[in-house]
Amino acid sequence: MHEHIAEAVKEPDVVTVPPGAVCLRFETMKLYSALGAVRHLLETGRVKPGDTLVDSSSGIYAHALALACHRYGLHCHIVGSTTVDRTLRVQLEILGATLEQVRPSKNLRLDQNLRVERIGELLRENPHYHWMRQYHDAIHYLGYRDVADLIRKEVPEGPLSLVGGVGTGASTGAIATYLREAGRDVTLVGVQPFGSVTFGAEHVSDPDMIIAGIGSSIPFHNVRHDLYDRVHWVNFDYAMSGAVELLRASGIFAGLSAGAAYLATLWERERDTDRTYVFLAADTGHRYVDSAYANHTDAVGLGSMRPHEVTTQDQLRHPWSAMDWPPADSALLRGASPVLVAETA
Repeated sequence: MHEHIAEAVKEPDVVTVPPGAVCLRFETMKLYSALGAVRHLLETGRVKPGDTLVDSSSGIYAHALALACHRYGLHCHIVGSTTVDRTLRVQLEILGATLEQVRPSKNLRLDQNLRVERIGELLRENPHYHWMRQYHDAIHYLGYRDVADLIRKEVPEGPLSLVGGVGTGASTGAIATYLREAGRDVTLVGVQPFGSVTFGAEHVSDPDMIIAGIGSSIPFHNVRHDLYDRVHWVNFDYAMSGAVELLRASGIFAGLSAGAAYLATLWERERDTDRTYVFLAADTGHRYVDSAYANHTDAVGLGSMRPHEVTTQDQLRHPWSAMDWPPADSALLRGASPVLVAETA
């Protein structure tokens, strides 16, 4: 029996998805990140019950942090983007979290910059608030040890490829790190939208892409680039088609990042069948019904999809590109292991 709904909701369903793949289907994966971070802050005395935690969010992390604060008796304040919908706003209000949304923006970069600026104002006005810094503080890696342990238990021994959205860097980066520390042979495949600066695709725009949670218009310090072996950039049309086909083939109703990860998984398996492929479905498909699933008749058949295999970022192009990481001319060093500890500043 769980002591709090957050502990129950965070646990993923482990589902076999032919051919030869395993899907970790979460209702909201960021609960692992939020719960692990909040526990660490309380255990180390950096915050105490009754304190206020604040952060920026486009929606999913807001819900996760609000549940974590509810679980541990903390106050929660979110600076949200305009993508936070009414369903989530009402839940946050009832959970006791406060939400303020920045003004509508023409692009993701401006939206993220406005939210960060507002965080700065709040901290100056309320210096006792604790800024969670989900994009930059390595405490958000800690909760994903449980996911790595689950994979070790559920997925047969042998070489494994983990495929999922990069986002803030905490989820795929942490899971792969903990698996590797346990001795598992892991290839890490990151999924990105075009336009994201994280792996150098800011010069290729995709105005239709609404999965900001797997990419970014600003640098995220929690992304450890050296952990990744491959990167896939997928545009909106192909991510939508992947999500529709995932639902049709397996019954899994998940977000657009899962559709993109499913495409990447199928391609990686075609290149190397000697590994077990685990891909992440970080959230459900409910918030994508009108923007994506309602257009399912426009979905492209997966059999016709192939990525452009490139060697440098200047070769990236729609609708789907893939590249070994790091690039041959990259100065990044392989094999470095992140320090999974909280920032002290």
